[in-house]
Amino acid sequence: MKILISQKAPSTLNAYKALEEKYGVSLDFHPFFLIEPLSAKEFRSQRINLPDYTAIVFSSRHAIDAYFKLCEEMRFKVPETMKYFCTTELVALYLQKHVVYRKRKIFFGDGTPQSIVAQIGPKHRGEKFLITASAEANTGPISGLFEKAGLDFTVSVLVKSVLQDLTPLNLADYGAIVMYNPYDLKSLHASFPDFEQGNTAIISYGRGIAEALKKEGLKIAVQGPSEEIQSAAKALDIFLGTK
Repeated sequence: MKILISQKAPSTLNAYKALEEKYGVSLDFHPFFLIEPLSAKEFRSQRINLPDYTAIVFSSRHAIDAYFKLCEEMRFKVPETMKYFCTTELVALYLQKHVVYRKRKIFFGDGTPQSIVAQIGPKHRGEKFLITASAEANTGPISGLFEKAGLDFTVSVLVKSVLQDLTPLNLADYGAIVMYNPYDLKSLHASFPDFEQGNTAIISYGRGIAEALKKEGLKIAVQGPSEEIQSAAKALDIFLGTK
């Protein structure tokens, strides 16, 4: 069986190679969409002045790269006094790629908007916050919490999702497809408007993609994450173990 995975191949393939050897399957990695930074011209259309902000909120590594790329293009030197609030520790640690990691200026939550506001608390409420986002993100939950807390903030789009051309792929070759994001499904439909699931199994890893698949009436063979399924590789393992 050939299985199509809608992402770039990870830097470490050990878990996937183990699955290929264990079940005699072939795994093909092919990103259905890419996340790209906005150009300086696209960013300027939002009429946001970067030096105005004393704190920045990041929810992804893509947004971090895009922010520092924009700063370089716009010749804005990020001050050492800048405070960074990240949704998770993993995102916060990625800042080491661009800044000297000082815990007193870098704060992180548990993945929820509420945890970000809790990290800000009364100590940092006087900052002017720039909340970074993707063009497709629903920023309503975090914006609402910031408004309720009386914080001074602006939401800024820094990255966008770009659908990829999937037409060179022959979907009939694959017995299963692994999808992670609603944009995977959008890209699939863009390249194959007449797509029908038929006997193709779909493994979903992510709440958003699961909701999108169910909304369209598509069947999910294995769904993660869950307490048992902590990775897409584990989801595949469970799926293949039933064959």
